[in-house]
Amino acid sequence: MNRMKTAMLLAALTALMLWAGQALAGQNGLLMALALAGAMNFGAFWWSDKIVLRMYGAEEVTEFQAPDLVGMVRHLARRADLPMPRVYVIPQEAPNAFATGRNPQHGAVAVTEGLMRLLDREELAGVIAHELGHIKNRDTLIMTVSATIAGAISMLAGVNPFAGGGLLRLFSTHPATEERVARLLAMARQGLPAAA
Repeated sequence: MNRMKTAMLLAALTALMLWAGQALAGQNGLLMALALAGAMNFGAFWWSDKIVLRMYGAEEVTEFQAPDLVGMVRHLARRADLPMPRVYVIPQEAPNAFATGRNPQHGAVAVTEGLMRLLDREELAGVIAHELGHIKNRDTLIMTVSATIAGAISMLAGVNPFAGGGLLRLFSTHPATEERVARLLAMARQGLPAAA
């Protein structure tokens, strides 16, 4: 099912890119956009995980360098019947984690140093299990491809075509941070406990 979603996403974003090229520079713009879309689709499929990890400054760690983290990922991956993903640490204080990779055999999990300091072992295991769920369901390919193609469209058009969230929200797996904070503040004002 997610392969079909990925194909539909690539087709839709390619069509949008072709439309933008045509609108900006006519037939020459259309041809330039077609070439760029082909290159971006190819690159997004094969290298988007590496691009995303490099953008965050993520560094791959071994069991020798981070035995607790890598051991936890190994244990959770085994329980989820997944191949062992590569494990990365991002040198940032903001608590964050994400999964990437075009399929489970090429999966990667990245966590920030801040997240590892903030959460206890059980909480960190929950976050990593969530990210492994993205790998198992092949959400990671959709997320990384859409991010790569969206960046290409933005560069081609010279404007942000996703202002307001429209198309981008369609493929989002989590609400924006601002939206999460607003929801939590509203719950706190009402005296409701924050649900997991």
